[in-house]
Amino acid sequence: MLEIGRITRPHGVRGDVLVSLTTNRAERLETGAVLASRDRELVVRASRPHRRGWIVDFEGVSDRNAAEAVSGTILYAEPINDPDELWVHELIGAVVVDQHGISRGTVVGVVENPASDLLELESGALVPVRFVTDLLPAERITVDAPDGIFDLAGDVGDVGQTEGHHDEAGGSS
Repeated sequence: MLEIGRITRPHGVRGDVLVSLTTNRAERLETGAVLASRDRELVVRASRPHRRGWIVDFEGVSDRNAAEAVSGTILYAEPINDPDELWVHELIGAVVVDQHGISRGTVVGVVENPASDLLELESGALVPVRFVTDLLPAERITVDAPDGIFDLAGDVGDVGQTEGHHDEAGGSS
């Protein structure tokens, strides 16, 4: 299960809650969607955008007291199978290999950026996701990066050579 958001607080007196999503997939809150918390399932009855989040009506959360009881709840959902997307859980821990077969380090995070999300490597290097050309989820990411991009975080050097491996990979997130 993937963390997709959090219930932040009640909204009104009828049990609606404000939800802050950590995903760009609004369909996570479509009517009938099933989300999980640590101790229960929550089914979306209705939702609508509100400022920077969503107002959500969950089945079984029918008054202000119930809404207060679920405030702060982290929401989880099964991964969406979309071959045209890159998913953070498939990127973290993968080794980045450039177009010359040189291993450039392990992805330790993904940094949101308006132009393109960035793969954060253990060396501190930041590689735009749009440079990804191939992906073996959680194992290896091949990038076609411009010369010098890995020098920005310091000289990483030849961490290791790898053999070429080609799997079809999707686009960017």
